[in-house]
Amino acid sequence: MFGSAKRAAQTVQIEGERGSDEDREKHTDGVAVLEAPASGDPHYGTTRRALKSRHIQLIALGGCIGTGLFVGTGSTLSTVGPAPLFMAFVVISGVVWSVMNALAEMTSYLPVQGVSVPYYINRFFEPSLAFAAGWNYWYSYSMLVAAEVSAASVVIQYWTTSVPVAVWITIILVVIVCLNTFVVSWYGESEFWFASIKIIAILGLIILGIVLFFGGGPNHDRLGFRYWKNPPGAFKSYAAPGNTGKFLAFWTALVRSGFAFVLSPELVTIAAGETEAPRRNIPKAGRRFIYRLIVFYILGTLVISVIVSSDDPDLLKAVNSGKTNAGASPFVLGIQRAGIPVLNHIINAVILTSAWSAGNSFLFAGSRSLYSLAITNQAPKIFRTCNKHGVPYLAVMFTAALACLVYLSVSAGSATVFAWFLNLTTISGFIAWIVLFMGYIRFRKALIYHNMLDARPYKTPLQPYTTWATLILLVLICLTNGFQVFFPGKFSAASFLAAYITLPIFVVLYLGHKIWFRTPWVYPVSKVDIFSGKDDADRLEEEDVPPVPKNVFEKVWFWIA
Repeated sequence: MFGSAKRAAQTVQIEGERGSDEDREKHTDGVAVLEAPASGDPHYGTTRRALKSRHIQLIALGGCIGTGLFVGTGSTLSTVGPAPLFMAFVVISGVVWSVMNALAEMTSYLPVQGVSVPYYINRFFEPSLAFAAGWNYWYSYSMLVAAEVSAASVVIQYWTTSVPVAVWITIILVVIVCLNTFVVSWYGESEFWFASIKIIAILGLIILGIVLFFGGGPNHDRLGFRYWKNPPGAFKSYAAPGNTGKFLAFWTALVRSGFAFVLSPELVTIAAGETEAPRRNIPKAGRRFIYRLIVFYILGTLVISVIVSSDDPDLLKAVNSGKTNAGASPFVLGIQRAGIPVLNHIINAVILTSAWSAGNSFLFAGSRSLYSLAITNQAPKIFRTCNKHGVPYLAVMFTAALACLVYLSVSAGSATVFAWFLNLTTISGFIAWIVLFMGYIRFRKALIYHNMLDARPYKTPLQPYTTWATLILLVLICLTNGFQVFFPGKFSAASFLAAYITLPIFVVLYLGHKIWFRTPWVYPVSKVDIFSGKDDADRLEEEDVPPVPKNVFEKVWFWIA
């Protein structure tokens, strides 16, 4: 099935930017390093650098912001209270900042075509871990496509229920498949506008939250931190009384909040292979990622905790009924409590575009993850096939096919199965980040070994300490994410499997590949290939001519995008 995978397991597959039509094999310290030609196999074609600077900057800022922030926060707020929700988003924002830093360093160093996190793992760690990580990424992205499409279809029902949900699912799926199938710039352009809408909406909601905080709403009710002080207060104990229950409330929020962030930083890396001037645009996106985290997620959840109570009757009703539209959004509920009319429809439209946009981005990421697996011979080679515009359309179609599991959400019985599949994605994302950090640590050690640490085009602060700290935290979250099932009387097979089934599946993929192909446990640092493809990246950087602003407007615009 995987063609020459056994050969690839013993080599490092490099997709360069140029070269001959035949693979060039070079030997470094006795290790064969297989370097693929930049032009790609003529039979399959290759991707193209068609994403512009403004595309990658807006994708980095808002590409994967979906229902996790606008709606999912309501369920967490009702369960644990405002303080654990806010604290969890602060901590997870720190985790994601660390993830983005590691990704930006590796990606700006080697922004080759077909790049992905598993691609780096295959080069810097070893093939079996890359194989397991790659298929984990692909599955997770496919299910996230399904999740966002399902959310978008339900959001539309806020306005009308006369059209079956399956019809809306089909329309949304067809649109995002079309945006991802023909020309990559279509995806980039759509995300530029989708992300712009989300950014403007979130900024507007934050400003509105500040106004309501000081009593500037129609009812002139000065909210302040009322819902942090009045019963039920800042914390709602979870699973145990007292301080133990408060800590468990925070830990529960920490696990749940992952869904709002899961696998979003990787989108910048995945897009790097199809981005113009990657050495200029990737560091720029990496540096600004912290602003996205602070403004959108941290300030966003702070506003939520201020404008709506965790025991708001409408919030509890919406959460218990499983709503995923504006009726379950804490933003909307807080605005309605303030006596502001019409805005609920506007926010519902924003939630719709956010879900649609996130599904669009996850389909792009999932298809490119599969493409990356194929070029390293860890997926069937057919998924390397690109159209004349450089889009791996078969990888797009196959990813969309798995996303069709979204139709399970239409019927009540199947919806349970769909929810079970979906629950696996958050922990799959945490596992993916653990593997990412393992690869980054090897990458950094190889740079130190070759005395090339200063050769990184982009350097991030507090390394490698933040990487190690975040890695340990993620391991703890993965091992304890289902702690509820171990409390007396709380165990259920379904809950246990939803919390932990991803771990043995990942291990089976990893060990199965390792036993079958007899791969090394880890490449020696001296054998890690940090050179192949670097010359081409250096050449692209030398040829890049940054635009020069002609006036103040262009200066501001070039800074933004």
